Amino acid sequence: MAVAAADMVETDKLAATVAKWWTEIKVFVRAPVTNARTEAANTGIKQIKHTGRGFRNQRSYQSRILGTRMRQTRRRRRIHHHHQGFHAQR
Repeated sequence: MAVAAADMVETDKLAATVAKWWTEIKVFVRAPVTNARTEAANTGIKQIKHTGRGFRNQRSYQSRILGTRMRQTRRRRRIHHHHQGFHAQR
């Protein structure tokens, strides 16, 4: 591997990381699916929790999470729909 031939600490770490994750990398290349949306939702929920500094009412907390996620989903759909229309015009 060319990375290993560079003989530097950084490239050695890179080569070790790629070797460790090689099976997962191959799976992703064959079927490019990730949990990015789930991770983004989790980050958003953590942000709401941090901003709220402890909601006293569980129902308010849940409503805030669901409302935020719904707005983001609608925005994503509008963007996706806009891009589909753009590509269809070509």
